Amino acid sequence: MTPCWRDERGFATITGAFAIAAVAAATLAVLYVGGAVLARHRAQSAADLAALAGAADLVMALPDPCVTARQIAEVQRTRARVRSCRTDGTDLVLSVAVPVALGPFGMHEAVATARAGPVG
Repeated sequence: MTPCWRDERGFATITGAFAIAAVAAATLAVLYVGGAVLARHRAQSAADLAALAGAADLVMALPDPCVTARQIAEVQRTRARVRSCRTDGTDLVLSVAVPVALGPFGMHEAVATARAGPVG
């Protein structure tokens, strides 16, 4: 009779289980990173569009271009919200946040900044 620590029966099962667990963990990591990247792209798109709309109001000398930027950001389906908005000369600078759920890592925000104004 061979000692149990030299017995190789079941080794392939354990190795297979570890391989499956590693593939599952890698797949979950890719999904969470992909979700975060997607939220970041959505935040940048929302920031760009809101900045352009606000800059158009700024160029037309309307009283508060940040109101328009906030409205445009909120209307989008990304649940974006404007974190900050300010004018810098003839440019409008704003920051937008989009919520992203990362499963066991909780809720976070993808943040993007955009600047828009007249050319020249």
